[in-house]
Amino acid sequence: MMAKCWRRANCLLNQRNRHQLLATMLINLICISHGMGIGWLSPTLRKLQSTSSPLQFAMDVNDVSWVGSALGLGSMTGNILSGLFINRFGARLCLLCIAVPHTCLWFLVYFAQSVEFLIVGRFLAGITGGGIYIIHPLFLSEISDANIRGTLASLVMLSVNIGILLGYILGTHLAYHTMPAVMLICPLSYFTFVLLFIRDSPMQLIRKLRFAAAEKSFRYYKNIKDSDSLDKQTLAMLEFENIKLKLTNGDDNVPDKVSLKDFLTPLAAKGYAMAGVIVIANQFSGLFTMVNYMSDIFAKSGSNMDPNTSSIIIGVVQILGAYVSTLLCDVCGRKILMLISSAGVAMSLTAFGLFTHYSNIYDLGGWSWVPVALMSLDIFLGNIGLISCIFVLIVEMFPHKIRARATSISIVVCSSLVFLILNIFPLCMAQWGLPATMWSCACITAVCFICFLLFLKETKGKSMVED
Repeated sequence: MMAKCWRRANCLLNQRNRHQLLATMLINLICISHGMGIGWLSPTLRKLQSTSSPLQFAMDVNDVSWVGSALGLGSMTGNILSGLFINRFGARLCLLCIAVPHTCLWFLVYFAQSVEFLIVGRFLAGITGGGIYIIHPLFLSEISDANIRGTLASLVMLSVNIGILLGYILGTHLAYHTMPAVMLICPLSYFTFVLLFIRDSPMQLIRKLRFAAAEKSFRYYKNIKDSDSLDKQTLAMLEFENIKLKLTNGDDNVPDKVSLKDFLTPLAAKGYAMAGVIVIANQFSGLFTMVNYMSDIFAKSGSNMDPNTSSIIIGVVQILGAYVSTLLCDVCGRKILMLISSAGVAMSLTAFGLFTHYSNIYDLGGWSWVPVALMSLDIFLGNIGLISCIFVLIVEMFPHKIRARATSISIVVCSSLVFLILNIFPLCMAQWGLPATMWSCACITAVCFICFLLFLKETKGKSMVED
C-alpha cells in the first residue's frame, strides 16, 4: 500500500519529487527563522513596555508603531533588491544573501542601547522576509512539477507559521538576551545547507544560455539518474528540450527577451488587477498585522485569559491552517480556498468586533474563551487561503516572460502595505477602538471576496512555460 502511494505522481515522496521536496525543506529553514523573529516580537513588546523591561530605555506607543512597521520598509527593500538581482545572479546566490540581514537582526537585538537598534533590526528582518517572498515562490515554481507546485509553495507559509509559534513560545519563556544566541543557529545552518545542496533552476540556467548546467540541474531536481531505464531518461530529456524550446523560441543562441510591450498585454493587465485584489485582501484583512500585535489585541479584547498564552494558541492554529492549505491546494484548487478564506475571515472579524464592543458595556468575564475562539477561527480560515495561497497565485497568474518582474512589483506593493498597516494598526486601535478596527478589516475582506467570486481564475496545474 505504501509503495503504491509513493508511486503516485502527486506524492511528495515519489522518486521524481524527492529532490524537489528536499530543496523546499532546506530553503524553508530561513522561513522558520524569519517567523521566529516575527513571533518573538509580540510577547517581547509587552515586556519592553512594562516597568520590568530588560532594556535600559522606555518605549511608548509611537516607538512600538515604528518597531512594528520597520519590517514593512525592510520588506519593500528586500523585494526590490531580490527582483533586481534574481535574474542577474540567480536564485542560489540570492538565497545565500538573505541569511545575512537576518543574522544581523539578532546581534542588534542583543546589543540594543536604544529603540533605534530595534527599528534597524526589524528593518533588516524585513529585508530577509522581502527576499523570501520573491525568491522562494519563483525558485520553487521553476524546480517543481505542476502537480505538486501548490503544495511545495504552500510549505513556505507553513514554515513561517511554525517559526511564529516558536517565536511566541521562546519569546514568552526565554530571557531577552538568551533569545538571540538561540536564534543564530537557524540562519547559519540554512546558509550551510544552501551552499551544499541547492543549485540554480534549469529555467534560470537556460535563460543564461548555460545549457549543460541546465540539463544537470534538471536531472538533479527531477531525480533522473544514469542508472534509470533508457525510456525514463528519454522522456525526461524530451521534457527538458521542450522547456528549452519555449524559453529560447527555438534559437539556442538568443534567449527570449522581454520588452515593454510584454508588460502591456491584456493578459498582463488582468494579472495586475487580480494581484492587486489578492494583495489588498492579504494585508487589509489584518491577518499578518494581528500576528505582530496579538498579545496587545487579546489584552484589549475583554478576555481574562493570559495574552501570551492566547498568542501561543493562535500560533498552533496558524500551523493547522497552513497545513490544511498544503493538503488541499493541489486537490481543490486555489480559487475555492480563497473564497472560503476571505468569507470566513470577514465573518470572524465581524463577530470579534461585536464581542469586544459588548465587553465594554457588559460583564462578559464568563465568556473569556470567545475572543480566542473567534481569533482562532479567523487565523485558521485566513491561513488556508489568503496567507498560504498568495504567492502561489501571484506567480501563476502572470505570463512567463514577465513573471519574475511582475511578481516582484506585486510583492513590493504588498510590502508597502505591510509597512502602512503595521504603522497605523496600533494607532487605529488607540483612536477608533478595537471593534471599529476589526469591522473595517472585515468590510475590505468582504469586498475582496466578491472580486474573487467574479473574476479569479483557477490556475491549478498551469505550466510555468505557458501563459
